[in-house]
Amino acid sequence: MLEMTEVSKFYRTDSIETRALSEITLQVQAGEFVAIMGPSGCGKTTFLNVAGLLDTFDKGRYLLDGVDVSRLGDADMSRIRNRKIGFIFQSFNLIPDLNVYDNIDVPLRYQGLGGRKRREVIEEALQKVGLMARRKHHPSQLSGGQQQRVAIARALAGSPKLILADEPTGNLDSAMADEIMSLLDQINREGTTIVMVTHDPGLAVHAHRIVRMRDGRLAASEDEEGRAGEIGLHAVGSA
Repeated sequence: MLEMTEVSKFYRTDSIETRALSEITLQVQAGEFVAIMGPSGCGKTTFLNVAGLLDTFDKGRYLLDGVDVSRLGDADMSRIRNRKIGFIFQSFNLIPDLNVYDNIDVPLRYQGLGGRKRREVIEEALQKVGLMARRKHHPSQLSGGQQQRVAIARALAGSPKLILADEPTGNLDSAMADEIMSLLDQINREGTTIVMVTHDPGLAVHAHRIVRMRDGRLAASEDEEGRAGEIGLHAVGSA
């Protein structure tokens, strides 16, 4: 599903070069739930942006669902991103002037779906997250947990093969966080691949595999039974 080989990302100014990702080598199989863990500033969000085709990288190779995205132009990356990837952000990223229904509708319009088909997939997504009754509400009328469920519905409506979640419960209390993680577990059981960035061990236990990250490189991988193996140790950069 996702295969990176020695992927590196640099940020440059006139006098300084910062290595944000250093020779990342990682495979995520279709249907997996993988948690990326590490301290603040270790490169987790940069990794997620590269994985989601929101940012480019400088070295290496990246295959997404069998397609080499390493040298694609902006238009092709946008097309693949819109059709294959769903995003869930800590800050929800909802449009405040649009109601729940229209927030989910916006990315579907970019896919070129007709009005009837969009209505079907939006209503199906809202049913799954339990928010059909609030489809005409605006984000300001919803709790944090409800806003995150709208964000999940928006991600699901595009029928993505891969969902990338960046600290999906970071702005929620523990009860709401448990609800969101249960929903992600259900989505994964139904076949969607999930890669989640988190610093919270309590969230990471939901994943099949935990990948540790530090200083822009992958340090170790640990499966759900706690067995660890070294990966990506030829990376030597800083973040």
